[in-house]
Amino acid sequence: MALGGLTFPTHRPLLGAVPVPLEKQVLKGVSRSFYLTLRLLPRPMRGAASLGYLLARTSDTLADTAAAAPETRLQLLGQFSQAVAEMLETPRWPVSFLNAIADPRERHLLECSGEIFSWLQRLPENEAALVREVLKTIVSGQTLDLERFASASRENPVALTDDAALEDYAWRVAGCVGAFWTKLGFLTLEERFSKTPQSELLANGIAYGKGLQLVNILRDLAADLATGRCYLPVADPHDSCELVACHARWLERAGEWVGEGEIYAKLLCSRRLRAATALPALLARKTLEPLRGATWVALQTRTKIPRRLVYQSVIGAFFAK
Repeated sequence: MALGGLTFPTHRPLLGAVPVPLEKQVLKGVSRSFYLTLRLLPRPMRGAASLGYLLARTSDTLADTAAAAPETRLQLLGQFSQAVAEMLETPRWPVSFLNAIADPRERHLLECSGEIFSWLQRLPENEAALVREVLKTIVSGQTLDLERFASASRENPVALTDDAALEDYAWRVAGCVGAFWTKLGFLTLEERFSKTPQSELLANGIAYGKGLQLVNILRDLAADLATGRCYLPVADPHDSCELVACHARWLERAGEWVGEGEIYAKLLCSRRLRAATALPALLARKTLEPLRGATWVALQTRTKIPRRLVYQSVIGAFFAK
């Protein structure tokens, strides 16, 4: 840029950086607190992390649009997964499916699939490989979900069989994100990400991701049961006493796994990076607090963190030591 005969360097966006329309019109619309996490990330990490989130939200919309038949959702999810893995053209979503999406922000997300896939193709190959890897694992969990609960209903709920099934599900849809976050950090920031070896951080990151998913499961117990889904491994999903006892047991596990995330964040190098990584843990703690000792009646009300507390948590995460 020239001004008065002087020449100033023009800012060049990073290859694979977040496209402004997708960030302002789509990413911000389909995420609430996690959008703030992504904004806090150092720029070298932000592009692939944001793209991975949008792709995961796309597959989540395909899997969770309840107005469409399970077989339709499985078919579209398979097409989406193949397109991501093989870098194919953007799948064409049937108008009937788009019309079945209740949330206009999620419909807009699918309508922007072309731009999202174009972004994936522009991403540096080593970053794109990590995105494809994590999406493959996430979609495997969403596919398993659709198959497991295909015949479930409020009257005939289906519960996970045992603790191992719940841990496996938490790994597939969120623990793998902790691994992705770690690998992407070392890839893009190298020694500026953490002085701790990647092999050591991976275990903390995976536990952190599983903990955040478990918090969602515990918070949404009643809402999931209303659709016939019981992610807690109980013998009888109709038995409220058994559900409350199982809920309390897994609440302790969630606290432990979120604690692994707090340790993880402290091992990162920059204040900005620590804040971005610690913010979900701070919000998870605020979600878990009212769930402790909750009765079955209390669990019928979904815990939601006010936006004021979200912003307070952002400040707290940034200035935490």
